[in-house]
Amino acid sequence: MTRFAARRLASMALVLIAVSFLTFLIFNVIPNGDPAVRMAGRAATDAQIEAIREDWGFDRGILAQYGETMEKLFTADLVSYFTRDNVVDEIVARAPRTLALAVGAAVLWMVGGVAVGMYGALRAGGRADRAVTVLALVAVSVPVFWLAALASHYLGFRLGLFPNGGYVAFAEDPLGWVHHLLLPWAVLALGLGALYSRIMRANVLDALGEDYVRAARAKGITERRVLTRHVLRNSILPLVSLWGLDFAAVVGGGAILVESVFDLDGVGQYAASGIDSLDVPVVLGVTLFAAFFIVVLNAIADIVQAALDPRVAER
Repeated sequence: MTRFAARRLASMALVLIAVSFLTFLIFNVIPNGDPAVRMAGRAATDAQIEAIREDWGFDRGILAQYGETMEKLFTADLVSYFTRDNVVDEIVARAPRTLALAVGAAVLWMVGGVAVGMYGALRAGGRADRAVTVLALVAVSVPVFWLAALASHYLGFRLGLFPNGGYVAFAEDPLGWVHHLLLPWAVLALGLGALYSRIMRANVLDALGEDYVRAARAKGITERRVLTRHVLRNSILPLVSLWGLDFAAVVGGGAILVESVFDLDGVGQYAASGIDSLDVPVVLGVTLFAAFFIVVLNAIADIVQAALDPRVAER
């Protein structure tokens, strides 16, 4: 188990290095990607562009620029090419909003997906199962930006049941924090929760037909214990790894549309502004922020899976 965890942590570091270099390389080789030209403006002369290139080190090789950029990033000295704002400070300031959105939604889609999936599997073929199946397919098919706009307009603007956007810090007003995030949580969790419910239903149905479940029932173990100790534990394993990846993707910008509709001003919106202006420091900082969560949570999910099922660590 210890050796397995060490391997996952070592691979995590290699993935972060590869992601950072590829991101930096892509934004330096794409057409019109020269930051000096964009920083100088349309009316700039060649001399002005060259001066910017020398001041910022754009005239150096790719590896030298990459090394210097990474050094500035890890020393919290990296600034945007255009706004001159410190990238690390901006990410740190916006991260609580994105994390608050992601954590609440992740809890909802995981708990809700598992519960609905179990409910549908235990009533497979019945009316309740068919109704849940239809609702899940509708939830998966609905575009999240359309659902967010609809919920914000009717539940927020028209009916006034929820705030029409904005964010309140937890330290300032815990109830206001929940009130502002409840609707974004529900919107973001709906599609993923429906997907998880379908996966969970299929896993539970497969587990119910396994020999170890029949053996447990033959031994006289109560149905409740069979479901919780055997069926649920084995059925939830694939969702653990999937949950880690989905949560990390949401934190890294997957919730950008929800953030934009509800005006949360999180990391996703910051990433969108950086991509729009080809601002390499911003894009690199947010990409590493997202990659860190993806690889770390993926590693944690694998370690949790190994703890639940020791056979995973032997692979």
